[in-house]
Amino acid sequence: MNRLAGESSPYLRQHRDNPVDWYPWSEEAFAQAAARDVPVLISVGYSACHWCHVMAHESFEDEEVAALMNELFVNIKVDREERPDIDAIYMDAVQAQTGRGGWPMTVMATPKGEPFFGGTYFPKPQFIALLRGVDDAWRTKRAELANNVKALTKALGEASATKPADRPPGYEPINAALRALGSNFDKEWGGFGPAPKFPATMNLDLVMRADLHGPADANRTVVTTTLDAMASGGMYDHLGGGFSRYSVDERWLVPHFEKMLYDQAQLIRTYTHAFLMYGEARWRQIVTETVEYVLTRLRHPGGGFYSAEDADSLDAEGHSVEGAFYTWTPGEVANAVGDAGRGAEAAEWYGIGDEPNFEGRSIPNRLHARGEWDRPGTIEQARRAMFEHRATRPRPGLDDKVLTEWNAMMIGALAEAGAAMGRPDWIGAAVATADFLLDELRSDDGRWQRSWHADATPRARHRALAADHAMLVDAYVRLAEATGSARFIEQACAVADTMLDCFWDVDDGGLYTVPEDGPGDGTPLIVRQKDMIDSAVPSANSTAALALSRLAALKGEPRYANHADRILSLMAPLISRSPPAFAVALAAIDQRQRGITEVVIPGGEQHLLDVVRAGWRPQVVLAWGEPWESPLWKGREAGHAYVCHDAACQLPVTDAEALAAQLSESAATHPDG
Repeated sequence: MNRLAGESSPYLRQHRDNPVDWYPWSEEAFAQAAARDVPVLISVGYSACHWCHVMAHESFEDEEVAALMNELFVNIKVDREERPDIDAIYMDAVQAQTGRGGWPMTVMATPKGEPFFGGTYFPKPQFIALLRGVDDAWRTKRAELANNVKALTKALGEASATKPADRPPGYEPINAALRALGSNFDKEWGGFGPAPKFPATMNLDLVMRADLHGPADANRTVVTTTLDAMASGGMYDHLGGGFSRYSVDERWLVPHFEKMLYDQAQLIRTYTHAFLMYGEARWRQIVTETVEYVLTRLRHPGGGFYSAEDADSLDAEGHSVEGAFYTWTPGEVANAVGDAGRGAEAAEWYGIGDEPNFEGRSIPNRLHARGEWDRPGTIEQARRAMFEHRATRPRPGLDDKVLTEWNAMMIGALAEAGAAMGRPDWIGAAVATADFLLDELRSDDGRWQRSWHADATPRARHRALAADHAMLVDAYVRLAEATGSARFIEQACAVADTMLDCFWDVDDGGLYTVPEDGPGDGTPLIVRQKDMIDSAVPSANSTAALALSRLAALKGEPRYANHADRILSLMAPLISRSPPAFAVALAAIDQRQRGITEVVIPGGEQHLLDVVRAGWRPQVVLAWGEPWESPLWKGREAGHAYVCHDAACQLPVTDAEALAAQLSESAATHPDG
């Protein structure tokens, strides 16, 4: 075994038996490179990544390739999920050099960590040629490499040196984003742009926000077409619930089969919002099945959630194959169901016919009947039989590390969906996860860690990043709204204060990715970046702007709102260049422009709570149950509901119809802040 055997990341441990002399990211690795005067090869990936496995099998498990790597380089393996701060720096360098990015990512760097070359997947012959070419350049063309280092380092520094605008943006970037999304919308299959297609939940939520304030058939069409197509295609697991990461085709039929916790969290939220807005019961089914998948397959017994399930698994011949666990033949369906006639009916329902749709087999789907997945009794029986039969197959690998950021995302999703759909068990799961994070990932000094694994020593590792803190603020605010428990607002404030103390740029505003005292591993990064562009997950600064403004309203604390404004001012120049890449920041701008409606229900009367929860109300914050220190609670009496807008309040009401009328009036009276 190499040095990765003692790491907490399942992805790193997957490479512990490689003949490559891997190092984890560490001072030791860079010191060794300096002592040997050789470049550093930094390989970045994640455990559920199909092409990461392909490159590992072709190159990192190969004796010839490993010998060359060990002779010419010091080799570092990085889990991008544990260390997105490292990944972001080198991904920016790769994109600056090649115009594209992805994983697995291979970067060549100096012993100081300065990148001079990078790329993504390399087949074995190309990889061997690359290793030899870089070695030759390192020995004979060091000055040219130094020019590469200088150019790439300059580009990284410029990306983190944005200067703020005088004030937060107004509606124009929101309107520009909506225009761009409309022009890129696929009218037939939904989503934005050509294949490959990602869920784009943040952009769908932005479209729904626009539809709240100015209902339009076009907006509803964007949402409905996309949500129905995604849940009808093979990207959705029709037997066991949950979504794969993305689709390689425009129809959402063929995914890369990895299932990521963060995707489940975001899709649960988006389908919940759409269900509340448009009342389509079929989307409630998708939420329910996705939550159940997460609770049954990704939940740690102590309360946290695991990170992902792999794309690959063993087929009937014992080969590791992408999608082997999920695909079928008509004969396998009949065998699982136990009746030829019912098997044929089930195969037809799921689009499993004589013409396979994926590498000689078929992915269950409902694209031939989009939006129709409410199963009749006989089909439900067949589904259960197929599900039970599938459970006998070798299951895809489980990445069983617990990440603070992604768990906070799931807390928020469960809190929102549980409150909206009357599922106290989902809210209870969110509470258990929140307590797990407090117990396991918060140090005695109040500082947070990012990653936890039951088998690691210590179990919690890697100092939490700005994104972890921002998501925790949102999670604890959502839990306070779902449970009426004051302790979650107190926790939200504690996390927000730590975030602003440790990550805030006092000169230009905004949050740095890593804290002021560094990432905590003794290895300084070559640049201190700011996470501002939404990608697979919302950026730290976008999330913080949205969460801080909501917390400010619930606490009556202008300091949080002022920091949110400064974040949006910092992001304004970037947003103007590519508005759709900042959907969560645009949601925060929309919230700021329209203002926040505060609802207080001191006694927690269910009939009044039900009114607030009956629709998607992103401009509303809810205080109920246990009071906390805030002007919102002063003079409030049980049995009443109080509706205020930016601290200006209407008369208290006691019945549901009156409360609904006040909420509608508040939304109509304050359309533009």
